[in-house]
Amino acid sequence: MKAFMDKDFLLETETAKHLYHDYAANQPLVDYHCHLSPKEIFEDRRFDNIVEVWLGGKQPDGSYFGDHYKWRLMRSHGIDEDYITGSKPAYERFLKLAEALELSIGNPMYHWCHLELQRFFGVYEPLTVESAPRIWETCNDLLRNDPDMTARGLIRKSNVAMLGTTDDPVDSLEWHERIAADPTISFKVCPSFRPDKAINIHKGGWAEYMRQLAKAVGKESLPTMGDVLDALVNRIEFFHAHGCKASDHGLDYVPFRDYSVAQADAVYQKALRGEALTTEEVEGYQTVILLCLGKAYHRLDIAMQLHYSCLRNNNQRIFKAMGPDTGVDSIAQNTCGGNIAQFLSALDLAGQCPKTILYSLNPVDNAQLGSLIGCFQDASLPGKIQHGSAWWFNDTKSGMEDQMRSLANLGILGNFIGMLTDSRSFLSYPRHEYFRRILCNLLGKWVENGEYPNCDASLKKIVEGISFGNAARYFSL
Repeated sequence: MKAFMDKDFLLETETAKHLYHDYAANQPLVDYHCHLSPKEIFEDRRFDNIVEVWLGGKQPDGSYFGDHYKWRLMRSHGIDEDYITGSKPAYERFLKLAEALELSIGNPMYHWCHLELQRFFGVYEPLTVESAPRIWETCNDLLRNDPDMTARGLIRKSNVAMLGTTDDPVDSLEWHERIAADPTISFKVCPSFRPDKAINIHKGGWAEYMRQLAKAVGKESLPTMGDVLDALVNRIEFFHAHGCKASDHGLDYVPFRDYSVAQADAVYQKALRGEALTTEEVEGYQTVILLCLGKAYHRLDIAMQLHYSCLRNNNQRIFKAMGPDTGVDSIAQNTCGGNIAQFLSALDLAGQCPKTILYSLNPVDNAQLGSLIGCFQDASLPGKIQHGSAWWFNDTKSGMEDQMRSLANLGILGNFIGMLTDSRSFLSYPRHEYFRRILCNLLGKWVENGEYPNCDASLKKIVEGISFGNAARYFSL
């Protein structure tokens, strides 16, 4: 029997152990998509206890922020919401998390949590209801007293070269400016452009948001579709000047309608008047914006990330009480591969197709994306169009393996830009280690099965590229 999560955790062959320990383990991290707070990074936040950094919950402004992966896990164990996101004492919340985690065999959260305990706190004892009091004291003592156990310190400990936060176009990027001006911060913190609120013309709050966008570009209003496009391009150029490397679009599905700016303006005017829009009109408006932004991303060398097939805010009781991103989303079924092809083809015909990373939350789409990306590659960059890493509900051992197998079957795995955390927690960086171990184990099996030669120079190139080098090249670090 193998020891629990020892140094060779997930590494089943000698080749896998060699590839991980000698080539993957010490590579820097490029966490090109996360939800960390740049304000907390600049202020170098110190956490009073592990629940603050592990669970989060209700914030002083009444919003909710934290690791909704753990919230879902605790709800699945029938734990009262007061212990999950509510006002119960932190120690009691920790005990409830330990109670749920102990039963979560096979869930990646079990591995992630224990990797975090090992790497940041030196705790190798499994977290159970019985061990929780000891682990609580050990973790909190370090968080309160170790000078390196702060927001910045945790990032440094994780060997992060660059992280990309997720930021709204109307954001002033004040905290990114302060970070960039601070010579003591050795890692890059880059803003990422997330214009969903301007694109979602059919969703609540859109009209108020457009007033905020107008204000961000120094105007009273945005009276025409042309003004909207100009405002968004203005803001992406502002982000670019502040080191933006990527955009991010969280779409229900990728739309495509062959609409002119004039047609989109007619839709825009209807929406300003508060009139109902048809699905075609919504998609036409969205397509015009996405094409405009795609061309701007190409000009500015900004990668375009498209996340889709998430069915959001399913539990209306929790959504109305807590807002979005609180653990009540699920996988959706969409058949938008044809739309993605038309969208990329339109950009390609214009000679302005940007670097693009495609993520579907539905793993059924793996082969479709793997075949689709091969249609739009070009000589500007190896792997210019990427099948993004296994995302969210696919962020499991089998999900990562399936995504990489599909990419290997249909493209070039060696050009893959690898893992990201997509996380709200400063302790989440061992997820990169989890990914690298799974990657090396997969490669090791292929080598030892005679499916790829035991050529160390080639394997080194592949492992170091997927772990760090490809992302560093892709995002021009």
